[in-house]
Amino acid sequence: MNAPHSAKVAGIDPTVPTPAHTVAPASAGTGCASVPAPHPPAPGALLQDRLAGWVSDLTTLHELTERLARTHAVDAALQELLRAGAALVGARRGLVVLEPADGLGPRTSLGLGLDRADLGHIETVPRGALPYDTGGTAETVHSDLLAEDGLDPRHREVAARLGYAASYALPLATDSAGRLGAAVWLYDEPAEPDERRRHLAGLYVRHATEHLALLLEVERTRACVATVTEELLPSRLPRVAGVQLAARHRTGPRGGGDWYDALPLPDAALGLSVGSVTGSGPSAVAAMGRLRASLRAYAVMEGEDPVAVLSDLELLLRLTEPARSATALFAYCEPALRKITLAGAGHSPPLLIGERRTEFAETSVSAPLGMLACWEAPSVEVQAEAGETVLLYTDGLLHRTGDPMDRAFARLHAAAASVPRAVRHDPGAVADHVLRTVLPDGLDTADSEEDVVLLAARFD
Repeated sequence: MNAPHSAKVAGIDPTVPTPAHTVAPASAGTGCASVPAPHPPAPGALLQDRLAGWVSDLTTLHELTERLARTHAVDAALQELLRAGAALVGARRGLVVLEPADGLGPRTSLGLGLDRADLGHIETVPRGALPYDTGGTAETVHSDLLAEDGLDPRHREVAARLGYAASYALPLATDSAGRLGAAVWLYDEPAEPDERRRHLAGLYVRHATEHLALLLEVERTRACVATVTEELLPSRLPRVAGVQLAARHRTGPRGGGDWYDALPLPDAALGLSVGSVTGSGPSAVAAMGRLRASLRAYAVMEGEDPVAVLSDLELLLRLTEPARSATALFAYCEPALRKITLAGAGHSPPLLIGERRTEFAETSVSAPLGMLACWEAPSVEVQAEAGETVLLYTDGLLHRTGDPMDRAFARLHAAAASVPRAVRHDPGAVADHVLRTVLPDGLDTADSEEDVVLLAARFD
C-alpha cells in the first residue's frame, strides 16, 4: 500500500517574484578549517527585505487588477481572473463557475487548461462534494486528494481521470456584490499555496468580484434594453396582396432608437416607415416607441399624404421631446399599382433593386424632425416595376462601415447590384445579402453604438 503523499507548498510563479535575500551565503571551505557561523542579519536588512516584498506584492496586484479593469465583457473578465489567480497561487489549471445568488443570471462556467469535456466530468461530481462551493464565503483547500479521508468516490474518480491531485478554491463573494460563484485552481501534485499566496489571491479575487458584479449589471441592462426594443418593434410583418416584406434589425450594446414598421392601411394600401431618434439607452428606446406608435396613428388618419404624417410627427416631437431630434421616412404604397409616395426627414433615400436597375430613389433634401421650427418637404412618387425590391434602411448601416458617407453609399449600391439573380424573388434573402456585403467579417453582429435596420418590400 502506498504511503500518502505529503502536501507541499505551491511553487511561486514568476509573476509574483520572491523578495531577494540580502544575506550572502557562507563560502565553502577547501581545507579542514571550520567555516565561521554567519552573523545574524541586521534589523535594518530584515526590514528592507520585508518592505521589498510588500512593494513587489503591491506592484503585482496593481498590474493584475489593471489588466482585469481593461476587460469589458463577462467572459473576458472570467478568463483574466483564472489566469491571474493561477499565477498567484502557483497552479496550472482551473475553472470558474458563475452562479449569481439573485438568480438573475447569467450562469456559466469557464476553464483554464480544461476543455468542455473536462468541465462536464467535474459537473458530474455531487454538488456537496465539488472542489468549490458557489454558495460559500470561505476558501476550500484539498491539499492531497489521494490521501484525503472521506472524499466522495466520484470526486476521486474525476480527479484521477483529469490528473489533478490538489485544489484551492475561493468564493466570488463580497458584501456589496453578494455571492456570484466560485473559482478553483487545480494542482497536478499534492500542494497548497502558502499564507502569502492566499492573502494575495484573496485580495485579487475580492477586487475581481466587484468588477464582475459591474459587468453583470451592464450585461443585464443590455439584455433588458434589447428585449424592450424587440418588443416595441413588430413581431411579424403583415401580409398584403401584391407585396412581400422582410426586415432585419441589429441592436447596439447600449440600445438605440432605430425602428421600422409596416402597417396595412385602408383601400388595400400599405404604410412603410423607418427612422431613428438621437441618443442611446433606455430613454432613446422609450422615445422610439412613442414616435413609432404615434406615426402609426397618423398613418391611419392621413397616410396617403406622407408629408402630413411627418409634419404631425415633427410637431409631436417638438412638444414632447424638445431636446431630441429624429430622422424618419414614411412611404405610402399602393401594391396593385406598384406606386410609392414617400417623404423623408433627414433620412437616407430608399434603394430600388431590380433586374434592369439598381438606383437610389430621388428624395428631397430636408432637415431631421425637431431641428426646425416648422418642418415641411415635398413628397416624391416612385413607380416600381414587377419583381423590384424597395429597400429602406437606417443610417446605422452606413455608419457601421467606418467609411465616409460617399464611400458607404457606394458600398451599399454595389452590394445591392450584386444580389444574385436566384434570390431576387425573396426580400429576406436580398436584405441578408446586402447586410453581409456592406458589413462583412461579422460587423453586422459586432458591438457598435449604431443600430441597423433594413426593411425590404418586393412588388409582384
